Amino acid sequence: MRIPIHNTKDTLVGTPATRNLRYDYKRHLKERVIEILLFLAAFFSVFITFAIIYMLISESLVFFEHVSLREFLTDTQWTPLFDDAHYGILPLVSGTVVSSAVALLVALPLGTTIAIYLSEFAPFTVREIAKPFLELLGGIPTVVYGYFALLFVTPLLQMLIPDLPGFSLLSAGLVMGIMIIPYVSSMTEDAMRSVPMHLREGSYAMGATRFQTAIKVVMPASLSGIAAAYILGISRAVGETMVVAIAAGMQPNLTWDPTEPAATITAYIVQVSLGDLPHGSIGYQTIFAAGLTLLLMTLAFNILGHLLRKYYREVY
Repeated sequence: MRIPIHNTKDTLVGTPATRNLRYDYKRHLKERVIEILLFLAAFFSVFITFAIIYMLISESLVFFEHVSLREFLTDTQWTPLFDDAHYGILPLVSGTVVSSAVALLVALPLGTTIAIYLSEFAPFTVREIAKPFLELLGGIPTVVYGYFALLFVTPLLQMLIPDLPGFSLLSAGLVMGIMIIPYVSSMTEDAMRSVPMHLREGSYAMGATRFQTAIKVVMPASLSGIAAAYILGISRAVGETMVVAIAAGMQPNLTWDPTEPAATITAYIVQVSLGDLPHGSIGYQTIFAAGLTLLLMTLAFNILGHLLRKYYREVY
């Protein structure tokens, strides 16, 4: 029997396939550099978040050395820039809640309806044309929405409500709702389109209509994504600045009536930031206490959205 004789050159050098599998220092170095860059990008976002939180908390602690937490949460007046200073955050919170509620009453039903149509009823060409225009609506600067609310929506509302003042939470809330519609509809439509087709086909096989399938099958199956869209819309409404600063007024007012003018937390921060208050004064520190309150409100909504997504999440 002949014993095969191996080529000494192939044994020492290796075949081309073997050479490709050998450790390549340059390729390994490139991979490490890419991993480090990706890690730094992720770390940078986390670092910025913690830096913002640290800044708000540290400056707010200076404010609460002069103002008690009880007064901050229970006082019904917010006049930190007056001689007779009051530091109750409730007027700003009420303005924020009322304007956000009006916006959500507009954005959530209309956004969900648009998402249902685009996902379940619209032809492909209509969807491809309508969705870019809808997302373009979300790219308009908010200051344009603010002047649109002040100069167009408010006069229209005054024709229906003659006693409506020139600044109102109703006008600002309606335009904020229009501004939020693209966020709600786009995310909701994406969540509904991610539902597997066999669920729809099973519903059609049972005799359900397209509308019944959309309402009773597709929406429950995509509830976690819809909840995320709603939470994003709420956070967007609560954090809106320019629309309420221009159209809702800048005077803190503890009211739950949307037809009255009132200031929101973000509008007050803009008002004080544009002033000439000296750094370190108690009036200057109020913007950090108001910002911390806004951060906690947004955090609460995000935690609620996370819990809803976790509870209703469907895996197919």
